[in-house]
Amino acid sequence: MSAQPRPDVSTPGSAAQAGSDRAGSVQAPEARLLTEAVTRLRRALRSSIRTDYPWETLPMAQVELLQVLGEHSPARISDLAARRRLAPSTVSGLIGQMISAGLVARDVDAADRRASVVTLTDAGREKLAAWTTAHERRIDAALGALDEEAREAIGNALPALFQLAENLGAEAGEGTPER
Repeated sequence: MSAQPRPDVSTPGSAAQAGSDRAGSVQAPEARLLTEAVTRLRRALRSSIRTDYPWETLPMAQVELLQVLGEHSPARISDLAARRRLAPSTVSGLIGQMISAGLVARDVDAADRRASVVTLTDAGREKLAAWTTAHERRIDAALGALDEEAREAIGNALPALFQLAENLGAEAGEGTPER
């Protein structure tokens, strides 16, 4: 993977010093840079995991459903769709693939026998745990390559990033985000 230049966010007029153009609003360069940083992080992590861990082929959409089920299981397809902001038919298709792979199971909803719920299987829990461990190990190694000041800046930014995610979720009509 080729190294991409890091935007300079410390110069006057840069995103780091962007002010508000109206109450509660941040100028576009900061939003653009954050969007770029998040996109690069996701792409780099996905690429490095598949390089370092070639066995990892689980599509991100399935990983996200496993993560939701890891915290909220059993769940109806409609609940999973709402949490991931996907169409129920999309989630149903993904769940069908995951059932075939042995990662989840479909059962009758005890509260409403006309409906079904999805639960993680032991294989699904193991796959999710392996995926999480691999990603945490990869991010930990990348963080370890940074100097103390950069690691501290990232650590200090985490609460604000969780708040940003919560604000974005609220705008989309979601409840409190899962952490």
